[in-house]
Amino acid sequence: MPNIVELKDIVKIYGEKTKFPTQVLFDINLAFREGSFNSIIGQSGSGKSTLLNILGTLDYPTSGSIHINGKETSRMNKLALARLRNETIGFIFQFHYLLPEFTALENVLMPYRISKNPVSEAVLARANELLQLVGLEKYKHNLAVNMSGGQQQRVAIARSLMNNPKLILADEPTGNLDSDSTEQVYGLLRSINEKYGTTFIIITHDRHIAEKADRIIEIKDGKIYMDVTKTS
Repeated sequence: MPNIVELKDIVKIYGEKTKFPTQVLFDINLAFREGSFNSIIGQSGSGKSTLLNILGTLDYPTSGSIHINGKETSRMNKLALARLRNETIGFIFQFHYLLPEFTALENVLMPYRISKNPVSEAVLARANELLQLVGLEKYKHNLAVNMSGGQQQRVAIARSLMNNPKLILADEPTGNLDSDSTEQVYGLLRSINEKYGTTFIIITHDRHIAEKADRIIEIKDGKIYMDVTKTS
């Protein structure tokens, strides 16, 4: 399978023009294959969240190049980057960021509405299918504010899949959930990976969860400390 993401010599320095700049990432070289299920671990301050933001084009590297789905992001303007994110990448965060005054179904449809295209019957059917996939079809008209934490995170997972992205970036997606909900969510992510061939890159501080991935990358002091791929 080809690579969906390639990072070459990525460096990130904050406060570059100040007296005391802080270098967070040091010459990171990584590639992720299409359809793979990956975890990134590291202590707080290791640089893993910065790395994920750069992977998602939410932040820019100080130097180095990023190729996503065959496109070099440094050559793209803000509008093109926004289009790439919306069409190619889905995001799942520790805090689900659902709109509380909207229903589960309306939240799932939000990434599509950003494109400003009308919601057709086919699009609506996909949103319903995704809610069914995450086990929430009968709650689709519930306001997000009236759902449990685990339910809200499953809505967020369905939302991340709305535009059929090739890549899902997840930053501590179960950080606010109990152990049972955590197992359910990771089982769901794995089933999506297997059903749709969606690539997952998941940041987690939980080594037990990280070990469920096919590949574990550990970031330490802004450098790749470990990169292990399981053999079947």
